[in-house]
Amino acid sequence: MKIAVPTDNEYTSPHFGRSPQFTIVDIIDNKEVKRELIDNPGHVPGLIPEFLSKKGVNCIISSGMGNRAQELFQVNNIEIMLGVEGKIDDIIKCFISGELVCGESTCKPESGKGYGVDKSACEHK
Repeated sequence: MKIAVPTDNEYTSPHFGRSPQFTIVDIIDNKEVKRELIDNPGHVPGLIPEFLSKKGVNCIISSGMGNRAQELFQVNNIEIMLGVEGKIDDIIKCFISGELVCGESTCKPESGKGYGVDKSACEHK
């Protein structure tokens, strides 16, 4: 299993598409075997799901994501877990232990505009 978490320093980024980076973790037999931090390839519709799919990602864990992005991840056969916020290390531990609590996306339409990759503000809840 390979998971990806939108990352801003050591925490989840509030909007996956404008996240500065992604933490990608390989998990085998309920153990983290590899972790890498990669730069966001850019906020263009469809680019990130395709990019993460080519990296072998099976699941994305994010606090927020718009409907169109969710559709694009589904097309790329990547499971989506939303409503998850906090420290990346804690999220990975909870995922591995099966204790990760998910919920609704923290995004509302247009809320990510102005935040993240070459942006500075965000309108999330």
